[in-house]
Amino acid sequence: MIKILALFVTLNILFVSNSFSANKDFTFWKNDFKKRAIQSGISKDIVDEVMSNAKFLSKVIEYDRYQPEFYEDTYTYINKRSSKKKITSGIKLYKKEKDIIDKVEKEFGVEKELLLALMGIETNFGKYLGKMDIVSSLATLSFDKRRSEFFTKELLILLKLVDEKIIDKNILYGSWAGAFGNFQFMPRTIRNYAIDYNKNKTIELKKTEDSFASAANYLSKIGWKKNQPCYYKISLKKNTPLKYLNSSARNIKNKKKVIFFKKYINDFENLRLDGNLFASIIIPDKDIIPGAKTLSPAYIVFDNYEKILKWNRSLRFALAVCTLKDGFKNEI
Repeated sequence: MIKILALFVTLNILFVSNSFSANKDFTFWKNDFKKRAIQSGISKDIVDEVMSNAKFLSKVIEYDRYQPEFYEDTYTYINKRSSKKKITSGIKLYKKEKDIIDKVEKEFGVEKELLLALMGIETNFGKYLGKMDIVSSLATLSFDKRRSEFFTKELLILLKLVDEKIIDKNILYGSWAGAFGNFQFMPRTIRNYAIDYNKNKTIELKKTEDSFASAANYLSKIGWKKNQPCYYKISLKKNTPLKYLNSSARNIKNKKKVIFFKKYINDFENLRLDGNLFASIIIPDKDIIPGAKTLSPAYIVFDNYEKILKWNRSLRFALAVCTLKDGFKNEI
């Protein structure tokens, strides 16, 4: 009993010591960051005001290291995010906001089913927008070594958006990764694609009009092709060369015309694929799930699928979005 108590006390001391060290180092980092922000052209008053309450959030580091994209198998990940309950909730939102959603679809050439799918997976149709202090989240991830430069740039963009009065500094609450609004836009995405659709001089990404139009604008600008396929689940033959199989969302390689892959796909004729479309093959479980089979599950994916990867670099995320999109298509 005494040994257990001693161990507990030791671990507690180590935790407090590590936390103190992290916060001390974070304070030094924050001071350096503020200098960099001011040197980049952001007003000193805004930098001081917005960054004054920024804190190191250890929970953010935990979330970053334990994302579902990194541990859930494809079947589990997709089914959780494309359930009948999700479809029912999306249809309810669509019926309520039908006029504006239809208008956005027509104007930007992006299917309403895709927009609903993205919103449904990102925030459960606006029900889970996140309550984290975005400034502290981005600051914590900037301070962290794993993707420091990426999040530092995002934080600088955010401060610039506040400085230019594009974003209200008082509503900066969202996801642990610093994303904001119904579609979870990162600061860079807000800067490049968010629009004031209803012309009230404020971009309101937690409101239907601006958020749907901004998401559609983003997808249109990156090249989404309306009514083109996203993916098909396939069964691969044992002689499929490994060089044609992609397990990373970062770099989809060996894109070929569909007809090229015919010799490697079982029941190819039954899929009724356009042989002239360019496609790639992905095996999303291989590098993530211990003991996963190399050839299964497998999917043949098209250009539209890769556009969703620009939204979120996760093979499973893109599959889930496309699956939910198809679910809506059969119901609306």
